[in-house]
Amino acid sequence: MRESYNEQLDSVRSDLADMCRMAEEAMASATTALLTADLALAEETIDSRGQIDLLATDWEHKAFSVLALQAPVALDLRIMVSGIHIVADLQRMGGLAIHIAELARRRHPAHVLPSEVEAVFAEMGRVAVSQAESTREVLLTRDPELAAKLQTADEEMDQLHRSLFVLTSAPDWPHGVPAAVDITLLGRFYERYSDHTVEVAKRVIFLATGEFRSEDS
Repeated sequence: MRESYNEQLDSVRSDLADMCRMAEEAMASATTALLTADLALAEETIDSRGQIDLLATDWEHKAFSVLALQAPVALDLRIMVSGIHIVADLQRMGGLAIHIAELARRRHPAHVLPSEVEAVFAEMGRVAVSQAESTREVLLTRDPELAAKLQTADEEMDQLHRSLFVLTSAPDWPHGVPAAVDITLLGRFYERYSDHTVEVAKRVIFLATGEFRSEDS
């Protein structure tokens, strides 16, 4: 009985890592579609929503089954309760990547991004994918030190996000309001994606140490 219970716990941890991998792949392909106006890749990214949502639903069913039938205590209970929050963050990460792909599809065959901001978004995509990769490792290892390092990458994303405001609010911005609106919206998607990786990291730190740091701490 205990061996079966441990297998269930290992399974839910592995499923969280799989969800993170899907969100990571969605962000990578969404960014490429955005930078290249690749309609087929944008469509493929959008279609991945179903897989992410299905895995999230399956995970929640497994988690509630463990809570109802196994009565976990202490660390095991923290795993299940924290996992419910982590699933929500991972699902939102996937959704944000899909929003990027949807905007690339909506503007096709035109490119969404003016040349002035392409390098910024390429870097934002790189940072986001790197954060998701680190988040996946954190979920598998539950390493609180690695989890804490994700906040540094979040600061890098914040700096990139701020640089977009500098570019689009400059008096000599030549592309008008519609382009500025698209860029602002896309920048927000990347920033929120990054924020969710930090939230996952905080949950993992809670799992490892029993302490949860709020946004203000």
